[in-house]
Amino acid sequence: MSRIAIILGSESDMAIADQVTGVLNEYGEKHDLQVISAHRDPEKLADYLKRSDALVFIAIAGLSAALPGVIASKTDKPVIGVPVSKKLGGLDALLSIVQMPPGVPVACVGIDNGKNAAHLAMRMIRLTRGLL
Repeated sequence: MSRIAIILGSESDMAIADQVTGVLNEYGEKHDLQVISAHRDPEKLADYLKRSDALVFIAIAGLSAALPGVIASKTDKPVIGVPVSKKLGGLDALLSIVQMPPGVPVACVGIDNGKNAAHLAMRMIRLTRGLL
């Protein structure tokens, strides 16, 4: 069972995903990594979210950065968004991720900061284990 799922909308965001997996590997935490675009393959994303046993989702997204919000709209599990600096220094992605409508919460870490997303996910997991 992978308690943390990492989803990126494009292979071009793999460097940020590598930050996440590096930290999770240091913790010895199993994880699942998927490349699924919310725009190009919404059905595949919805199916994955239904099948996943993850407790926390980390969504890595640039440009329109819709992925974290779409995931949060389809699950009650925590979603952590990682904005990627594609255009406008990543501010476009940052603002897209933090401006979710009521009832669709997404936690957001700094631009290109996959490491903090992994650390935050681990804190959430440790809470479920009663370690905090």
